[in-house]
Amino acid sequence: MNNFDLYNPTRIFFGKGRIADLGAQIPVDANVLLVYGGGSAERSGVLAQVRTDLGNRTVIEFGGIEPNPRYATALKAINVIAENNINYLLAVGGGSVIDATKFIAAATKFEGDPHEILTSWGSCVSSALPFGAVLTLPATGSEMNPASVITSAENGTKMVFMSPHCYPEFSILDPEMTYSLPTRQIANGVTDAFVHIIEQYLTYPVSASVQDGFAESLLRTLIDIGPKALVNPLDYDIRANLMWTATLALNGLIGAGVPHDWSSHMIGHEITALNDTDHARTLAIILPALMDDQRALKREKLLQYAANVWNICDDSEDARIDAAISATRDFFHKMGIQTRLSEYGLDVDDIERIVTALESRGMIAIGETQSINPEAVRRILQAAI
Repeated sequence: MNNFDLYNPTRIFFGKGRIADLGAQIPVDANVLLVYGGGSAERSGVLAQVRTDLGNRTVIEFGGIEPNPRYATALKAINVIAENNINYLLAVGGGSVIDATKFIAAATKFEGDPHEILTSWGSCVSSALPFGAVLTLPATGSEMNPASVITSAENGTKMVFMSPHCYPEFSILDPEMTYSLPTRQIANGVTDAFVHIIEQYLTYPVSASVQDGFAESLLRTLIDIGPKALVNPLDYDIRANLMWTATLALNGLIGAGVPHDWSSHMIGHEITALNDTDHARTLAIILPALMDDQRALKREKLLQYAANVWNICDDSEDARIDAAISATRDFFHKMGIQTRLSEYGLDVDDIERIVTALESRGMIAIGETQSINPEAVRRILQAAI
């Protein structure tokens, strides 16, 4: 196991009716910017509950955060904050809303060009407005981590930043708030969480039995409950286990002391920037092809994954790896997610655009061993056609 530091200050309020705890978490004299996305939070009644629990605090609302949150939209929120003396932010929504709120919190306190927060991967952030979150979509883990992904539609980039100043102070996770979600969003959430775990697990062994066992348990849980969540939207236990698994998938625990990959995410971000394909669906496109392309370097963990996650223990090593990759692809299909670029309107002509975009951002050696260079990206994308 590698050395690690672990820090996570986010307080979690989990379970039925925990929205009632909201009012006690925010200073009574706070001027609050309420940040949310489209109309789903309003239609579900979540926003009405939040407004009630905020009581007599000064509340300014800022809606319209996109599924892939836009830099330009976030900048508008910064102006609203300045005009209304806002000193606390509350995100109500899924990962996109929370990601946007993290950027808004950091950019409000930043004295330079806010775009530098993205180009520096967050290293220039020294403070941020305090904020909390009410989670309505289990997927990204943003409710309990310091990372954010922001899209700049103007130049076609999707950029990641993280900072220890950008953890939510608290997050409220009520599984009942997910009952009204469309099946597409549930499928995306399960897939996103699944690949988050894979990115921290399917690398190379470092004798981290605790982290490996934890990751494998989370993967098996998603494989079991993911399809059930699509057909049983009002089953509390299924939604509760899904919500908590998605949080644990990216809150720092399973990734402590182990190597990380993240190349499926880096390549997938460029697909989203190219044609706005749902983030989770880009991961389902890339991951199976990447597993096959990198099978030599990932061999030990692929065999462990086959045995401990899919119970594939017989036949030759290569046959077991093939079966594990096929099982992964089949799982995405069971979630109603297609796994080929061509099924999202992309073809061989788009491959070079994606490779060039990665190169322009210096991503010429990605993955846990920096073995995925532009030529490897081309191979992976060609295999995913």
